[in-house]
Amino acid sequence: MGFVALALGLVLVAEGLALALAPSRMEDLLAQLARMPQERRRLLGLAAVAVGVSLVWLARRLGV
Repeated sequence: MGFVALALGLVLVAEGLALALAPSRMEDLLAQLARMPQERRRLLGLAAVAVGVSLVWLARRLGV
């Protein structure tokens, strides 16, 4: 359970920093995502999941 809390905390830190340091850039990014075709957004989401799972696997493998 501690690992899940750590992962969630790191996600919240990254999201919070993006919103705090570059709010206008975040708005531009969201507008660009809204213009993107749904299939491309789906592929982007699946790629993000694959990278995230790979990073978690690597971290666990290295004993972090």
